[in-house]
Amino acid sequence: MGAATLYAVLRLRQDVFVLEQECLFADLDGRDLEPGTVQWWTEGPDGAVLATLRALDDGSVVRIGRVATAREARGAGIARELVLAVLSATRGPVVLDAQSHLEGWYERLGFVRDGDGFLDDGIPHLPMRLAR
Repeated sequence: MGAATLYAVLRLRQDVFVLEQECLFADLDGRDLEPGTVQWWTEGPDGAVLATLRALDDGSVVRIGRVATAREARGAGIARELVLAVLSATRGPVVLDAQSHLEGWYERLGFVRDGDGFLDDGIPHLPMRLAR
């Protein structure tokens, strides 16, 4: 990943989580630098980053997080294809913390609820795991 792509990925995460969802949190939490972390992204024809996520090596599981799609690219199935690419590239358990309003979206990708809901920066979330 080059510097311009890294900037675009981080900018998209900031645009979605900090500006759009008004969550003031440390997006750059150090986990992007961990040896087992893989950044995933999709670019449009002009090279603009349209969607991104990160896959963390959490020991016995892969943890998907920071799933973000540019506003203008939503509804086109881009994030779905990105998540499916991660799932096809991994073996074993996969978990994530979904924003509650996206539970059905993640269920259609094969995830099931895996615990009680919780608030993260004031936004309701649900722990989910892939039912393989």
